[in-house]
Amino acid sequence: MLSVGGRLTAFAGVLFLATFTFSVCSKPAPPRQQSASPPLLGEITPVVSVKELMEHMIDPIADNIFDAVWWDTTAKGVVEHQPRTDEDWEKIRIGAVTLAEGIDLLKVPRPLAPEGDVNNSLGPNPPELSPTEIKAKIDKDPVLWIAKIQALRNVGLEVLEIVKKKDVDALWQAGGDLDEACEACHLEYWYPGDKTTVLEQRKARARFEKRGRRVDDRKH
Repeated sequence: MLSVGGRLTAFAGVLFLATFTFSVCSKPAPPRQQSASPPLLGEITPVVSVKELMEHMIDPIADNIFDAVWWDTTAKGVVEHQPRTDEDWEKIRIGAVTLAEGIDLLKVPRPLAPEGDVNNSLGPNPPELSPTEIKAKIDKDPVLWIAKIQALRNVGLEVLEIVKKKDVDALWQAGGDLDEACEACHLEYWYPGDKTTVLEQRKARARFEKRGRRVDDRKH
């Protein structure tokens, strides 16, 4: 049995422990680290549908990249078109910036098509999905939708780096990258019925180009 002095000592120990515990537990929590991406300064209200955004903004500006490098065979020989002046490269830069920034607008919820527009989705074996069907695919796998958007944005970023170096060969390759990114999205959400046909065409084209390179190698 504890003496009075012993009980006082024990009580003092308990009181010290309780005070220490309260002191530790009552310390303010460390401030939370802010998110790497700050919140938007205000709401974004969409003006047009996905279809209209693509038709009137993304697709036209992508031509700044698509039309930058091309060759045409004429009676006088091969005509080569490529950027040569600062103005030519600036036009490509405008296309890349608009693509890289503008494609993220597809992350803003908006109608898939204008009211009453059902795409070419009527009749037996329609070639295109209806806006309702497209929305169902996006809702089922939104991660895939974001991945398609990011793929297009990556091409815009790729072209921005190419413009800095004014690399015509890389720009030609980037045009192919842009075409594949666009087609991959269309085959997923717009006309998925053509996916097998398009893939077979790509394989055939790749085989043809590979044979062409082998012939060129033998010539040198």
